[in-house]
Amino acid sequence: MPSIPISRRALTVRLAAIPIGIAAAGRITATDNQEGDTQTGEGLSNSSQAIHQEVTFGATAERVYRALTTTKQFDEITRLSNAADLLASPGAKPTSISAEPGGLITLFGGYVTGRNLELLPNERLVQAWRAGGWPPGAYSIVRFALSVAGGGTKLVFDHRGFPDGQGASLAYGWRAHYWAPLAKFLSQK
Repeated sequence: MPSIPISRRALTVRLAAIPIGIAAAGRITATDNQEGDTQTGEGLSNSSQAIHQEVTFGATAERVYRALTTTKQFDEITRLSNAADLLASPGAKPTSISAEPGGLITLFGGYVTGRNLELLPNERLVQAWRAGGWPPGAYSIVRFALSVAGGGTKLVFDHRGFPDGQGASLAYGWRAHYWAPLAKFLSQK
């Protein structure tokens, strides 16, 4: 299938607009802002779920960043998680993480796909991210911010724009499939 060239700036702008479009879909009609409403008179929703998690690792920001952005290292992290079976399932795709803004990511055997939106080494990673079971075209935005915390690294994580009703499952998944195996991985090396 031929690819259509698109500039990084255009891609970033389009992908950044996805969560806004998702939140707005189905909420086009403005309502009066009565007590208990989750919309303002302008159609702005106040009910979208978001995930905010903070985790501290006993490793440098450089090591944490590399683990999240290097194909081989992230594949090892996946193998330490309870999602490792996704790598061996029929039709599984290999882990792949581009080192470029706009580059593709394929994680957990292809169950998670997306693009890097921003790569600021050792400080921040922002991705357009989607899970395989989501409706076509549904993407969310994940943001990993790293900072020094004592002798380690504090990771502040935010996830927004995912489909309604997915919050609890995703919040659990980040802890079980990212933070716990990442901590194990970082303690091994």
